[in-house]
Amino acid sequence: MFESVSALLSEHADLEHQLADPALHADAGRAKRVNRRYAELSQIKAAHERWTAAGEDLAAARELAREDEAFADEVPTLEQGAYEAEERLRRLLIPRDPDDGRDVIMEIKGGEGGEESALFAADLLRMYEHYATSRGWKTEMLEHTTSDMGGYKDVQVAIKGSASDPAQGVWASLKYEGGVHRVQRVPATESQGRIHTSTTGVLVFPEVDEPEEVQIDPNDLKIDVFRSSGPGGQSVNTTDSAVRITHLPSGIVVSMQNEKSQLQNREAGMRVLRARLLAKQQEELDAAASDARRSQIRGMDRSERIRTYNFPENRIADHRTGFKAYNLDTVMDGALQAVIDSCISADEEARLAALADES
Repeated sequence: MFESVSALLSEHADLEHQLADPALHADAGRAKRVNRRYAELSQIKAAHERWTAAGEDLAAARELAREDEAFADEVPTLEQGAYEAEERLRRLLIPRDPDDGRDVIMEIKGGEGGEESALFAADLLRMYEHYATSRGWKTEMLEHTTSDMGGYKDVQVAIKGSASDPAQGVWASLKYEGGVHRVQRVPATESQGRIHTSTTGVLVFPEVDEPEEVQIDPNDLKIDVFRSSGPGGQSVNTTDSAVRITHLPSGIVVSMQNEKSQLQNREAGMRVLRARLLAKQQEELDAAASDARRSQIRGMDRSERIRTYNFPENRIADHRTGFKAYNLDTVMDGALQAVIDSCISADEEARLAALADES
């Protein structure tokens, strides 16, 4: 794996040269991609320097220990430092998901459980909004359909970050949230105090940086306009401002009515459509790749149950990684990092194992 470092260091030097060229910054999309890659390679460069220095210090201590036993006491500590530096570099050399630095569009949909599922969808949205705030990210409501009790039958939100380091990107953390989330609690609709089990679905898509990244032929779109509606189908707008966009080749349908302007709803709908098409392209690439190359976390079926939120026991459990904790109350307030870290760690271990099998 370490044989690839010299090529990466050369790429880092080339990107540094590109960033110094004012012409690069005339193209915002390209400049953003170059900055992301430069930040990623800067970490590898720094880790390689630490690994090299640790190895040199260890070799020098071993040499001196042959002549003076006083230096022998330093060897175990330096060996540990060299091991940690090597492990850090090894993990940074795992091929990253190219979308890690992207922002995301998240969709939360009520599932089994009717009104209780819609209420839990609202709870999940609040959890993700609080987590985003803790990371310094911004959220933007794109579309929502409320239930009779104030939950969400369906809600779409854009989550945006500002980190140049792809490892700190929004997609790098939230891509693991896609799947079925199961909740066990006494619903607000339950008069007998019985615990019910409901499910809510979460979909996460990396957002397209520039519209040109995903080419869409206007002739492939069927666009319908209609009046927006509220709970029970009641009309809440006197003009045809709501928009439904159908991408004919893929069959993807996006509806938007959150904004009062037809143009704004169309723009929001195209953002979601491009994100879904980008995700579809990546899924097709993943399917074409060998099983060993695919992430064991990201590759899971989005219809699969990934997590259980047990309110009576204050317990949260991730079924993919085995993570379990009894701080559900704080997790629902946005303290989600430990759960996400368990997914990142499991993903890295799977990628390391795949690389070992290949070598």
